[in-house]
Amino acid sequence: MKKKNPPLIDKDKALRNMLSTDKFGEYFGVSQEILDKVWKDLTSPDRNSTTYISMEIGADIDVFNPVRRRLLSIDTTDSTDSKLDYFTKRFLYGPEKIPNYSGGLGVLAGDTLKSFADCKIPVAAISLLYKKGYFSQLVDSKIGQIVWSPEWHPEITPSLYLLKDPKNPGKPLEIAVPFFDRKDRKIMTYAKLWLKMEINDNLDFFVPQILLDYSTESSPDWIQEAAEHLYDSTSEKIKAIQRRLLGAGIIPAMNILGITSKTIHLNEQHGVVVVLHLIAEQLHKKYGDDYQLQSSNKDITDAAGEVAKQIVYTIHTPVKAGHDRFTKSVYKELGHSFCQRVLLLLAEDKDFPESYNFTSLAMTVNRATNSVSRLHKEVTKKQFSQFADKITAITNGVHHLTWISDAKAELYDGFAELDDWRQDPSAFTNAQLLLDNKKFITYFEGAMAKDNETLIKYVNEMLVRHRNQMQETWIDPPNFLSHLDEIESSLKPGVFTIGFARRFSTYKRADLIFEDIDALAEIICKDSTAVNFIFAGKAHPSDEPGKYLIKMILDCQKELFTKTNGLAKLVFIPGYDMQIAKMMVAGVHAWLNSPKRPLEASGTSGMKAAMNGIPNISIMDGWWEEGYQNGKTGWKFGYESALDETALSESQDSLFYEEDSISFYKLFPKILQAFYDDNHRHKYINKCVMNLVLNATKFNTHRMTAEYVSRYNLNLPPATEKILKKFRGLHKSDK
Repeated sequence: MKKKNPPLIDKDKALRNMLSTDKFGEYFGVSQEILDKVWKDLTSPDRNSTTYISMEIGADIDVFNPVRRRLLSIDTTDSTDSKLDYFTKRFLYGPEKIPNYSGGLGVLAGDTLKSFADCKIPVAAISLLYKKGYFSQLVDSKIGQIVWSPEWHPEITPSLYLLKDPKNPGKPLEIAVPFFDRKDRKIMTYAKLWLKMEINDNLDFFVPQILLDYSTESSPDWIQEAAEHLYDSTSEKIKAIQRRLLGAGIIPAMNILGITSKTIHLNEQHGVVVVLHLIAEQLHKKYGDDYQLQSSNKDITDAAGEVAKQIVYTIHTPVKAGHDRFTKSVYKELGHSFCQRVLLLLAEDKDFPESYNFTSLAMTVNRATNSVSRLHKEVTKKQFSQFADKITAITNGVHHLTWISDAKAELYDGFAELDDWRQDPSAFTNAQLLLDNKKFITYFEGAMAKDNETLIKYVNEMLVRHRNQMQETWIDPPNFLSHLDEIESSLKPGVFTIGFARRFSTYKRADLIFEDIDALAEIICKDSTAVNFIFAGKAHPSDEPGKYLIKMILDCQKELFTKTNGLAKLVFIPGYDMQIAKMMVAGVHAWLNSPKRPLEASGTSGMKAAMNGIPNISIMDGWWEEGYQNGKTGWKFGYESALDETALSESQDSLFYEEDSISFYKLFPKILQAFYDDNHRHKYINKCVMNLVLNATKFNTHRMTAEYVSRYNLNLPPATEKILKKFRGLHKSDK
């Protein structure tokens, strides 16, 4: 029988249907109908939308790019229409990195927006655009981490558009944001507005990211410099300026675009300055231009109560460094004296009376506060006992379409039991029906092997590249293996591979399992079981202890290799980003998480591994308290401490290195046996599949955003509300 040819596609017609315009510019990826519908909802007089605020948003298009996928599916690389040809080439060949994120918080924000788009929730996001982004990382074996500024060009980056001024299309759209000196003299700053479209997989909805770019010549030099780098902490003043650039820019950005959201969701407290502006608006309505003189303290607190009805707040960490405090003297140089009066009333810091506490401000002025896991809820209630009654839990999730590898996606597509997994992650529950399906298990192991081969190939090529660079640069290769010959140093596919990748901070204890290398080597050598340890991650440039941890990992490499006679190979991958993360969470055989309990509020990298059927080896902290599932999805180790002052301490002498490393060494032989011993291999594979059944269904951002939407008070179509209700039923975070 002859195969039927696929129907011919009018490619230019398909491309034209991806082109849309409005008074602010021209866009590619969604139809005119979709563009109009999204903006109609966001600018509606009934205020039936939410504005989501985040200091960072991680959504690199090299890990999830529905527009590029559509272009490839219609097999087009160019067009005779010059405009269509321009956009086609831009999306197929343009730069794919947007270095506007540092790690977990930003990537979570990006995943959240993608699920809002998938579920067609009317949301706009506001963040900053950093012309020099977050730092790029080089690593030298003798020096450790080396920081350098990336070069990136938003003007040629696919899905990013500089908005135009409708009154003067030759100029960019700008907002004005006032700062004040010590004498309350106004200093005007200006920001251009960029739009990034977070488009869903079907190209029939998007969430607009509005990125404020203060690198305008009309802004003072010190403002432009403060806005260049994400999380620039060169000084307390620069840090305070950055937070104000975000928070004070929110209302002007919403106003100029006509966004009418009745709810503002603060993803962490970085943008909390917005509440000061909303309070001022309330008082201006009551007293007019003279409100600063006429308003009493009671007026201010009453106005704060009204503003609180508009604010939803998510707190992400119990760690002190994650909570912004600014000395009163610094804020005198940035904000109006009336702003300081409001801060005195609402941002009190009992521990540091000379500072304003922005977490306290965010905790005070909101209608709903949530932590990011059940355990984190209990920790947050202890840390902020005065707000305990309003603190609930919404456990984090990840965007499954972003983090599932191509090999695993092909596997899931091939089994009817998992039908519709792309739209509905609850479909993974049916993986339980495949536990005894020999064909599925065989194909699953094949997909796992393919992902592992991809990762190992990347690592081996990196080791060779670093070896060659020894002759060309002053940088000493970060990996001991690069100093060996290629045959001796190469990692082998199929060898049990443990992955660890996240921000390097002391409480995350990246070096925990290397606390006693002799003990670790003895376990590995006992049955000659080869193990690859693949690590990656950045330390904040000003975090000296974090940078020291990276150096510690590098310094362990030779000793571990030597004491195991080459059975154990420890590799550090520099330049960690979303693309490397996606390759690692799918390509390892187990994902390691070793924080000091209970300082990891949630963690999400282990959830990404679970989406690929990869078990976790973890301390019982953050999301793993909920994801461990009585050992069905991985392994636990470590001291399960009570939530007392010692547990919450971040001091080096209270990090429980000895206790928790010993616990790991007791567990590790069982893990190796489950992977390598044919008589026990089924235990390992069962854990892999049960990750799909129990964790992929629960720890996804579709479920998470459904829980958030229940707090937004939106009037949604019945069909949308029905699917959100289903997602909310997958996991009860606030149990």
